[in-house]
Amino acid sequence: MKHINLLIKPASSLCNLRCRYCFYADEAQKRADASLGVMTRETAETLIRGAYSAAEPGGTVSFAFQGGEPTAAGLDFFQFFTAEARRTRPERVAISFSIQTNGILLNEQWAEFLHRENFLTGLSVDGFKDVHDLHRVDASGEGTWNRVLRAKELLNRHRVENNALCVVTGALARHPDRAYGNLKKLGFRYIQFIACLDPLGETRGGRPWSLTPEAYGKFLCRVFDLWYEDWRRGDYHSVRLFEDYVHILIGDGAGTCATCGRCGAYFVVEGDGSIYPCDFFALDRWRMGNICENSLSELAKSDRAREFLTWGTEKPRECVSCPYFRICGGGCKNDWTAGEEGPRNYYCASFRALLDYAMPRLLTVARAELRARSR
Repeated sequence: MKHINLLIKPASSLCNLRCRYCFYADEAQKRADASLGVMTRETAETLIRGAYSAAEPGGTVSFAFQGGEPTAAGLDFFQFFTAEARRTRPERVAISFSIQTNGILLNEQWAEFLHRENFLTGLSVDGFKDVHDLHRVDASGEGTWNRVLRAKELLNRHRVENNALCVVTGALARHPDRAYGNLKKLGFRYIQFIACLDPLGETRGGRPWSLTPEAYGKFLCRVFDLWYEDWRRGDYHSVRLFEDYVHILIGDGAGTCATCGRCGAYFVVEGDGSIYPCDFFALDRWRMGNICENSLSELAKSDRAREFLTWGTEKPRECVSCPYFRICGGGCKNDWTAGEEGPRNYYCASFRALLDYAMPRLLTVARAELRARSR
């Protein structure tokens, strides 16, 4: 395999927060075993060896850590993992490290480590204090905004490259200017907005944090206005969705599978070494095997992997006549909902509203990028 992307959950679904909308806590509860444990050093060694064995010369291996809360595995685990990954790295294989964290456990030692090992660090921060503290709470029900800001200051002080992951709830969607403006004010140059999820199996829209397609579409259109104006003035801030669309229009392809609707971009590795094809489908139904028992190459060719990829090629009927299908590819199948005429993407109306509204300006940005490349 040329490019191997691993989304590793070293502490499984364990977390020191109790975010009310947490999709992974809900997903884990629907497995036979909600928490698959903290990854052992032996499992980590097996995973690293397995990744390098599957990597082609000249290829890349991306080690991305998520949760739950990945820092709950402890700094000692991460120090061991990175040392082992660097010690055993084949000469012609490039590696990278990243982590998505709520920031609560970060301290000076963590920040020094993240800087030294060149971790791209995603910080979960929901726009501004009122909305963040509404749902991102600790085990005592207290808001975590101030602690996240301390983590941000710590990362900046130690020159750790960091970006923002902002969950768009129904409440946040009502304040696009405030959310985007405040993330910029905090110094984030790279921002990813993701739609809040309702629990698996529930009819969408019934939770206090639920995000409707109409509200999401309006939010995206307004944030696009703000983003485009920054681009036009030369004060560029990356918003992942818009940037993905620009790259698709250029012909580069999208940076995220959710944007372009193509599955199979990475492996999810749970704490016990179990492998799944997608973070949104880390369920018993889609368990592919275990890295301690099977090679990555075997797992990638397994019946479960083929079944998942085949399922991913099935698209909602409305995609056939959609002018934007080559851009979004039907979107993430985690957003598919059942209807009388078959599956449909719950947020299809949101993305169509955005693309109808923004396409001329997206093309302007794409053409400017192409001109810049040709110089």
